Amino acid sequence: MLQTIEVEIDASGQVHPLEPLIRLPPGRALLTLLDGQTNETALLAEAALAEDWLKPEEDEAWAHLQPGKS
Repeated sequence: MLQTIEVEIDASGQVHPLEPLIRLPPGRALLTLLDGQTNETALLAEAALAEDWLKPEEDEAWAHLQPGKS
């Protein structure tokens, strides 16, 4: 079973789970590094906003900014 946990990595490279009761089991894992500048709220909202972005009316409204498509 795959499990995702949130961790912090200190300056020496040690991994520390954010949940105090989680003990990392021995074995292998995949690590995804998150960019410190990433706006998580914007990423979470992207799918909801995409519904409006993908409407034909939006393409028409912004066509004047797209060379060759006005």
